[in-house]
Amino acid sequence: MQSQTVLTKEQKNQFEMEGYVIVKGLFSKQELDEIGQTFQEISESVIPGYFEPDLSSESPDPLRRYPRVMHPHRFNETAKKYMLHQPVMSVLESLYNEAALAAQSMFYYKPPGARGQALHQDNFYLKVEPGNCIAAWTAIDPADEENGGLLVVPKTQQYDIVCPELSDSKESFTTHYVKPPKEQKPMPVIMEPGDVLFFNGNLIHGSYRNKTKDRFRRAFICHYANESATHIGKHYQPLFRADGSIVELIDNPDGGPCGFEFKSLYPH
Repeated sequence: MQSQTVLTKEQKNQFEMEGYVIVKGLFSKQELDEIGQTFQEISESVIPGYFEPDLSSESPDPLRRYPRVMHPHRFNETAKKYMLHQPVMSVLESLYNEAALAAQSMFYYKPPGARGQALHQDNFYLKVEPGNCIAAWTAIDPADEENGGLLVVPKTQQYDIVCPELSDSKESFTTHYVKPPKEQKPMPVIMEPGDVLFFNGNLIHGSYRNKTKDRFRRAFICHYANESATHIGKHYQPLFRADGSIVELIDNPDGGPCGFEFKSLYPH
């Protein structure tokens, strides 16, 4: 059975004070099974521009065989349906105090041995203005410290977007790293299948590698903008309302804290 889709006062306060909140059981087992089966089928093929595994890979890097799927809602109706999942959209409306617009979907397989993702801030990439992006990070499998569950740095939603440093390529499959403030430490987020972690676009977060030998850490991750936003990074057009209708915002060319010459290398 699915839990409530409207946040309590305490949950909203946690999001405001800490920058994130977990809402338990927003996806049913049947829905999780449908998502899992959909991406199992996707994993057996190459979809240029969205999912480009090396299906014959003998590389020691498991992410060669199981890279993340980018924007699956653009080619798969099941992904689009769950990007616009009504319980998720309801929570987002409660957090934004207005309707949300869906901007991006991703799916991470994170097989055993896979590197993590260095600490970063989402709105460095999405560039939602005015307002901010919010991520909805859905656990398909149990997510914990051993299999590379998410790390968050509480209260860093209060900090500005900063220019990333270079990450450790032995531990992170992405190249950007945002150093937390001295007084703030990353903490693990433990989640069960169907739980959704919502977090602010300025919150510093990432993940460690999957240290297990036999457990995937699959996650369906979507990013959203507030309906009153007017600008977003060009990689995220078009956006979608909860009813599936298309919204076009203005492409945001803002160079941010790194200036216009900085090469982001990849969309988030």
